[in-house]
Amino acid sequence: MTAILRYLAAAGIVLLGPAVSAHAKPIKVVATLSTFADLVKTIGGDGVEVFSIASPKFNPHFIEPKPSDVVKVKKAALFVHGGLDLELWRGPLLDAAGNTKVFPGQEGELALSQGIELLEVPQGPVSRAQGDIHLYGNPHYWTDPENGKRMAQTICDKLCAIDPDHEEAYQQNLKAFLDRLDQKIPEWRSRLTPYRGRELIGDHRAWPYLMHFLGLQMEHHLEPKPGIPPTPKQVEFLEGYIAERHIPAIVRAAYFPQGAAESLAKRTGARVLLLCQNVGELPECKDYQSMIDYNVQQLAATLE
Repeated sequence: MTAILRYLAAAGIVLLGPAVSAHAKPIKVVATLSTFADLVKTIGGDGVEVFSIASPKFNPHFIEPKPSDVVKVKKAALFVHGGLDLELWRGPLLDAAGNTKVFPGQEGELALSQGIELLEVPQGPVSRAQGDIHLYGNPHYWTDPENGKRMAQTICDKLCAIDPDHEEAYQQNLKAFLDRLDQKIPEWRSRLTPYRGRELIGDHRAWPYLMHFLGLQMEHHLEPKPGIPPTPKQVEFLEGYIAERHIPAIVRAAYFPQGAAESLAKRTGARVLLLCQNVGELPECKDYQSMIDYNVQQLAATLE
């Protein structure tokens, strides 16, 4: 050991060589949805570079990935998706990219549905006559912040597994995120406690997890069956149903076509309530926590 190295060692100073971490550069992550990308960035911090495929301005069921998306997946070390059968376009996207490291079952693939208690799991045979039924259960589980906590843990576990050198940072980011949600969840539930059991009309079956979390009801939708556009017969039924049950609002995501909801609202006096299904869908929903906060505040203001 040279004199300078002996001095540095005695002083407790460590020289970092090029092999200190296998991930000197941020891990390249591609997520199917903006909400998933936001959670990865929240937990990964500076250790990740995240890109999302589906714009929150469009229906996540029907996305057509661009050539640039294929290139991003080709270079990705981690591909994060919802699992189940929401993003039916992700299979062709992975095939086009040809990045076997992120194929199903490989180290670079992460399905966020693991550990989630799914709602609306079909019972018995399923056919196209029932509309766009999801075979494994309703895939819109991220709108419940209790599930958001589970997803964050899943992301942290994966990042720690593929990048153990930064495990401490990932764990700290996870703890900070969980602490924030643990503070907000009682507040969100309390805000809607006076209205438990109240019923709303939905656009698509995208809201059961949020309704379950807040103790609200949503039995009927503008779509007569999942994925089937509103029909005159369905709108006529809802007009009578809203009047009979004194239902105050029709919930609509920003990307859902406006016509049927606005027309029904005019005829019934119900309000069209715009909620965020994904981060970035509206300016108020810039991250996961603010998205849930916005949805809760809008529901509370409407029901009041």
